[in-house]
Amino acid sequence: MWKKIEAAFRDFPAQRRVAAYLLEKGFQVKENGKIACDGCDVPSTSIGRRLGVDRRVVDSTAKRILEDEELKRVYGRLSPVAFLRDVAPEIGLGVISISVKDASVPGIIEQITDCIARNGVSIRQAIAEDPYFSSEPKFTVITAERIQGSLVEELKNIEGINQITIY
Repeated sequence: MWKKIEAAFRDFPAQRRVAAYLLEKGFQVKENGKIACDGCDVPSTSIGRRLGVDRRVVDSTAKRILEDEELKRVYGRLSPVAFLRDVAPEIGLGVISISVKDASVPGIIEQITDCIARNGVSIRQAIAEDPYFSSEPKFTVITAERIQGSLVEELKNIEGINQITIY
């Protein structure tokens, strides 16, 4: 999908940035060209301000998306996800954020979640950042309890893990 987006916005880098942001945040492009978050309209000016572009760039991005049937289907069906990372400690949950050397290597998420499960820790949420959207993608796991040092030590032994941060 990312190759399709890059091709559609090859000559329009500011629009490509908007398209990536909409995809990352789960913002929809509605039939009328409006941007929405779970059906609630999001002003083009707000998105433009956030990305440092004029609102017309946002509107042009939506128009270009609607002109391509495949992009229209994808962007018309997006939905946001509540990421608990920043609020988890406030509600008594644990947070572990892991960066890896190469996010495209298969099996690293399985190894991490298996290690957590073997230690009897319940996973409440897991979010892997897409390497296309993030220069340093992280795999963030929200757990039912705070992570203990012994689990961190075990996770460090997994091949390919670069850094572990506990919140």
